[in-house]
Amino acid sequence: MIKIAIAGLGNCASMLVQGIEYYRKMGENYFDGLITPIIGGYKVTDIKVVAAFDVSVNKIGKDVAEAIFEKPNITPRIVEMDKLGVEVSPGPVLDGVAPHMMNVFNPSSEGKIESVVDELKSSGADLLVNMLPVGSEMASRAYARASLEARIGFVNAIPVFIASDPTGEFPRRFRELGLPIAGDDVKGQVGATIFHRAITSLFRLRGVKVEETYQLNVGGNTDFLNMKTEERLHSKRISKTKAVTSTLDNEQEIETQGRIRIGPSDYVPFLGNTKVAYIYVNGSGFAGRPVKVEATLEVDDKANCASVLVDVIRAVKLAKDRGIGGPLNEVSAFYFKHPPKQAKDDEEAYLWFKKFIEM
Repeated sequence: MIKIAIAGLGNCASMLVQGIEYYRKMGENYFDGLITPIIGGYKVTDIKVVAAFDVSVNKIGKDVAEAIFEKPNITPRIVEMDKLGVEVSPGPVLDGVAPHMMNVFNPSSEGKIESVVDELKSSGADLLVNMLPVGSEMASRAYARASLEARIGFVNAIPVFIASDPTGEFPRRFRELGLPIAGDDVKGQVGATIFHRAITSLFRLRGVKVEETYQLNVGGNTDFLNMKTEERLHSKRISKTKAVTSTLDNEQEIETQGRIRIGPSDYVPFLGNTKVAYIYVNGSGFAGRPVKVEATLEVDDKANCASVLVDVIRAVKLAKDRGIGGPLNEVSAFYFKHPPKQAKDDEEAYLWFKKFIEM
């Protein structure tokens, strides 16, 4: 059994919790739609939520199985949920709620990080999954420190640089305590970034130089509404941009010349959890002749996220079982946009991940 705690019980958490129950009801040998059926002997059905934290008064005090359907969540009900017997605890707000989201999230001020640490310890959680809103820099680091204090692993699903912390503080502390950490910023199962990387990797493989490229995303959930303010997008833009430019041979040139633009474009309420990505790649091939790709990708944004998290959760637990501490480079390179160590393409990253789980 893998016992997890969740920070941020939003739409992605709703799909994660429902998805685990979905596969449980479909039977332990049903693996359709999964990236990796079994990791270290663990199946998706081995994941159990034992603690959850949120700032919304709509969710605090409710059973997790009920809270995941509370406003402003809009993730559809894909399976009938029985109560989990786990009550949502208040988490610290810090910078987790943007000013324009106060009325949407309806935050409580009662959450304290000291209480989070106590709950993590008493719940027996193996790891904490951070799914706070984009831009929650201080709050994410507070939860990472709480994980260190509680002596559990950490999965950072959002674009705050913790596993890839440039100061080295978090990688060092998790390594010293023998605790695994994976991150940062989840790639979707077949999301805009993974699709974009596939195109630019193909260009590089076939000798076509990328001259300019962009990726524009629109969606209708609170994630996109939260990202309407540019000040919350600094790390997000870095994360998504680096994920694409790392596949190029002219990475520095295309960035310094401003020939790349990646990130959220707009909030379109009627799209709900549907995310639409518009991707453009223009390059020069043989004898300098142009090669251009324009593509549109439409996905369920939160299913895209949850499918990756069930793999990462099991990989982190496997690392914990093996006594491996610090950033899990092989896991992070395949599943995250801004890992501590980038692979040149996703085929290479997948080989790293396969080698890790087969050790």
